[in-house]
Amino acid sequence: MKREILLLLPAMILLALAFLTEPAGATQPWVKGAARHDTSAPLRNMIFVGAHTPSTSQQQVEPLPTRAPFSSKVQDPVAQPLIAGLQGVTTDLNFEGQSAQDTRNIFGFAFVPPDTNGAPGETQFVQIVNVTIAIYDKRTGEQTMGPAAIHTLWTGFGGPCEFQSPDGGDPVVLYDHLANRWLISQLQFNSTFTQNEECVAVSTSSDATGSYNRYEFDFGANFPDYPKYGIWPDAYYNTVNVFPGKGFAGAEACAFDRKAMLAGLAANAICFQQPSSVSSLLPADIDGRALPPANSPNYLLGLADSTHLNLFKFHVDFANPGNSTFSGPSLISVAPFSEICARANTVACIAEPNPGEKVDGLSDRVMFRLAYRNFGDHESLVVNHTIAGGVLAGVRWYEIRNPGGVFPTVFQQGTIVDPEVDYWLGSVAMDKIGNLALGFSASGRKLPPSIYVAGRAPGDTPGVLSGPLVIAGGIGVQVQSFKRWGDYSSMEMDPTDDCTFWYTNEYYPVTGSFAWSTRIGSFRFNSCKATGR
Repeated sequence: MKREILLLLPAMILLALAFLTEPAGATQPWVKGAARHDTSAPLRNMIFVGAHTPSTSQQQVEPLPTRAPFSSKVQDPVAQPLIAGLQGVTTDLNFEGQSAQDTRNIFGFAFVPPDTNGAPGETQFVQIVNVTIAIYDKRTGEQTMGPAAIHTLWTGFGGPCEFQSPDGGDPVVLYDHLANRWLISQLQFNSTFTQNEECVAVSTSSDATGSYNRYEFDFGANFPDYPKYGIWPDAYYNTVNVFPGKGFAGAEACAFDRKAMLAGLAANAICFQQPSSVSSLLPADIDGRALPPANSPNYLLGLADSTHLNLFKFHVDFANPGNSTFSGPSLISVAPFSEICARANTVACIAEPNPGEKVDGLSDRVMFRLAYRNFGDHESLVVNHTIAGGVLAGVRWYEIRNPGGVFPTVFQQGTIVDPEVDYWLGSVAMDKIGNLALGFSASGRKLPPSIYVAGRAPGDTPGVLSGPLVIAGGIGVQVQSFKRWGDYSSMEMDPTDDCTFWYTNEYYPVTGSFAWSTRIGSFRFNSCKATGR
């Protein structure tokens, strides 16, 4: 009999026991060695392995906050509606991704939220959701592998990454375009949250259906919630929110040994645990072929208060771990903002048409990805988060310049709002000439949840976006699904031309409980010309 079960991975879920090898806010790094590693058979040869028998012991758990919400009494000074019509943009592919039904077909039940994300490679687009993976031909949109359980990737690996059932979730896929490899990760944990792992796999080639170098990093009884990754020349940077027991220990930042993992060798992670006052950091993820300046640290960003962002700098030294440094925060002043309805089960407020339930705004964190680009004459970071854009939710976005300097600054910022529609769950990136695209969810009392994109050209008025470009117009609404939505989406750049944007997010083609689907769309600004790499 099919069951519909809430996956225990909302952004702030926790049920674990204390296990910290370093005190909160440690200024010294500590080394976490991979508990096991190997190189897999080709994924295409393992894909037909049957799914594990799902556990029936899971239950709904109330999401818990990492901190009190930020609130400002000042009206948002950068809030404005979209300028109608996104000009000079050509759409390319637009096709269906994975759905809750795919999960039912494999596991016998569906999960919420889907945590939709994906990335383009040389010829493929890989999409990953809770708790399945699928691969598409990025030239046609044809599905070439899957959907399959993510844990199929761990067949023959042993340990919790292979045998924990059904799947931990919070999955991430990125394409390391500097090495033409795929990075795939998911959590695994047992039913009591006393055994928690990050399972990380790096492909051995640009073919996502090929073999992978696989690693298990153990977190003991610390639940490493909401893991996010960034590609950087010297490491794969990772952030998690650490929950020991029923308290919040703070964000932890780790650097995984990229060089070793690309070669399939034993690999360490060098980590810094932050105090409980620091939560939900994002590591910088590089776009484009221009590398950061020599010896540049990775940048990590989070919300500091209602008028500031926290910027940290992480320099890793795998040869001499004690020389690794984690500095900051540098406070970056931003326009005042207030959070809106994080913690779905208690304060969900994003409206849908009847009979849809109100869903989570997840406004207590910056949203995946923190996209980095070196333009030669300046470096830029772009990022977004959901705020109270007046009565309804809006998406606040930033372009931060000079992140490596003494005084990183906000070059431009804006909040897109609408008097009748909530905007939330965004993801943002810039192409090689500085065109910016922001994808997000949109819903209102008359608008079923839809997938929108807004954008701007470098010469447009700073802080102003045009749109929307509709990737998927919602038809149905979500009901009786624990008010969960997201927990993230992804806007990625095509590595072959550095002009084409790829965006994937969830929507509802029919009204139902646990009936989400996803869409994958690509587009480009006509001003960006493909001139090779």
